[in-house]
Amino acid sequence: MTNKLTGITFDLSDMHLYGAAFYEFLQLRKRFFVDTLAWDIPHNDTVEMDQYDNPTAAYSAVIMDGRLVGGARVMRFSDKWGSHGCMLKDAADGRIDGIPPDLLPRTHGFANASECTRLVLSDQLTSADERQECLALVVQGLVDLAIRQGSDDLVTLTVPGFRRSLRKLGYEVEQVGDKYCNKHDGRSYAILSMPAVHAGTMVQRYRSANI
Repeated sequence: MTNKLTGITFDLSDMHLYGAAFYEFLQLRKRFFVDTLAWDIPHNDTVEMDQYDNPTAAYSAVIMDGRLVGGARVMRFSDKWGSHGCMLKDAADGRIDGIPPDLLPRTHGFANASECTRLVLSDQLTSADERQECLALVVQGLVDLAIRQGSDDLVTLTVPGFRRSLRKLGYEVEQVGDKYCNKHDGRSYAILSMPAVHAGTMVQRYRSANI
């Protein structure tokens, strides 16, 4: 029997409508980014939560059998909360250990972009089909939120190979700038960018352009 996956989106103003989803997202982040990748980021024994989990952030998540199994965070590139901007802007200002300040190309405009961070899927997703469906729902929610935020593009700092996963779902993705090696987990990361347009819409545009 196939498990039913359901996508949801929320921010701090309405997260109460989805029960423990936000807290379960923080738990999932802790298990992956802290316990598995050993990132040096704020956490306790149960959850990971940082300065970007503030009222400017929104979340796309996926529920299976009443439990959160995937999610990601998104905020406008231009947003600020207190002294913090989005993660990539703070990194460019030299405020994040482990991310090179020159990673963000000065020639590339991000004024109309939203930044996606902390994308993670649960190991409760045991099949490739479930993981792909979950990822598709998370990204669909991110696109919805970016459009709501008035953004033209979505950008994220992730492993370069993630571009293949997004393209498999039908999104047009490009790498922006060079990749670098993270000193905490030894993995390579790069900035990826894609239009804040749903995959089916892009396919339809492509077909129309080639009639």
